[in-house]
Amino acid sequence: MRIARRLTSTTAIAPMPKHIHRSTLRQALTMSNIACAMVLGTAAQAQAETPTRTASSKKPAAAITTAELARKLEVLEQQNAALQAKVEKLEAAQAQQTAQLQQARQTPKTAQALPAAAPIATPATPAAAVTTMAAAPPVAPTAAPDERRSMLASWAESTTVSAYGEIGYSRPSRAPQDTNVDVQRAVIGMQHRFDDKTRMVAEWEWEHAITSADDRGESEVEQLWLEREFDNGIRGRAGLFLMPVGLLNQNHEPTAYYGVYRPNVDTKIIPSTWREAGLGMSGDTQSGLNWDLAVTTAPNLSNWDPASTEGRDRGPLQSIHGEGHFAIARDLGVVGALNYRGVPGLWVGSSVVYDGIGQNQPGFAGNGAKLLMLEAHARYQIAGWDIAGEFARGTISNTGTLNASYLASSIADPTLVPRLFYGGYVQAAYSIWHKGDYTLLPFARYEILNTAARFDGLPAAAGGIRNPDERIWTIGASLRIGEGVVLKADYRSYKQNKLPDPVDHFNLGDSLNLGVGFAF
Repeated sequence: MRIARRLTSTTAIAPMPKHIHRSTLRQALTMSNIACAMVLGTAAQAQAETPTRTASSKKPAAAITTAELARKLEVLEQQNAALQAKVEKLEAAQAQQTAQLQQARQTPKTAQALPAAAPIATPATPAAAVTTMAAAPPVAPTAAPDERRSMLASWAESTTVSAYGEIGYSRPSRAPQDTNVDVQRAVIGMQHRFDDKTRMVAEWEWEHAITSADDRGESEVEQLWLEREFDNGIRGRAGLFLMPVGLLNQNHEPTAYYGVYRPNVDTKIIPSTWREAGLGMSGDTQSGLNWDLAVTTAPNLSNWDPASTEGRDRGPLQSIHGEGHFAIARDLGVVGALNYRGVPGLWVGSSVVYDGIGQNQPGFAGNGAKLLMLEAHARYQIAGWDIAGEFARGTISNTGTLNASYLASSIADPTLVPRLFYGGYVQAAYSIWHKGDYTLLPFARYEILNTAARFDGLPAAAGGIRNPDERIWTIGASLRIGEGVVLKADYRSYKQNKLPDPVDHFNLGDSLNLGVGFAF
């Protein structure tokens, strides 16, 4: 700005247009010099010829007198001096501006990004340098901001942010003093496509509102994997991903299932959300068949705690799967799944999991234990009906020696590792009312499950007592608001565990439950 004012005051010296270029002034100065020389030559010639003409002519001469020539010469010299001054000032201003621009280009980009501040004179900074810095004009904008905006726009187009959460209210009918409200989970997810064939998927989950050493809450990475689609249509996957088992393990948002809480089969038999780290591949056929195959980490049976009832109340796999947290990987596992969706509204599938869960730990009596889980599921949505069913059966082999060691220990009534566990359910829902964004769907579900149905080689007298089957009726309704919000209400009735577990909340017991959930 100071340079602009200096140029304006310079051009105001003479009534000349401000847009005259320095080369034009140079040309005018040259022409003025030539004119002065011509005037001087003309004056000299006139002075030399005057006596002759006076002598030969009787009339006074009409030629220009020496005095007039001198006055004209004086005027030309003044104009020449003015032009010379203009040229010198313009050259000085241009030289100063060029120096300032060079200094601005040498200034680090971080300094340019800072807001303008008054210069501070220091012993190492002469006053003249401070004046020059203060007079520096703003640097012409570069393409960097546009490039950054373009990069951000590209990133936004390739990235999807998702989230889901649910809050539940439970009032046990036989123990109303244990009525509670729980923020069951809050999840934030992100997907990013690096290109048309490569993507990243991540999810972070918080359970039960508070995570600390004294609380039951958890904070965890639920998914973190990369996927690449190859030219033959097969997709390769690496990272921490959800096991392709059952109806809910890969689709467990609160808007994806009925009831305030997930079915017991999908928590105690299939330990949703079940995730393992590994390498996998998947593909689709034109007929609507999807397949998955993966090599993954396996549950670690050495984490079994015979002094806790978690393996029986929460389920045998919930207490030993690694979830990517320093998961022992001496033994690995494989999982394969087939799912068919070739008919509108129909989903039929099955999966197989075979894991080495002994993990070959030194001195562990359960080395060589194997997990085999077979699972099948189906769902059909047609004409307002939503009918679903699922069954899973798991076996753990080579546990006789391990259970015998637990019985021989000082633990009173130890929790033994089951040889067999299973569970299944059938469910039906119907859309009875729909208006605008609201849809009301009452439902009913019947479950049967057993977390310890048989023990390996142990008679009843030695502790190999078969648990009775748990049978659960759940009746309720879901009010869907648009595509992403649901209000829920249900009542659960248990045959065996009618009372809730107020400490670990592994069992709800007979209870009235209300909930709200969302997903986007």
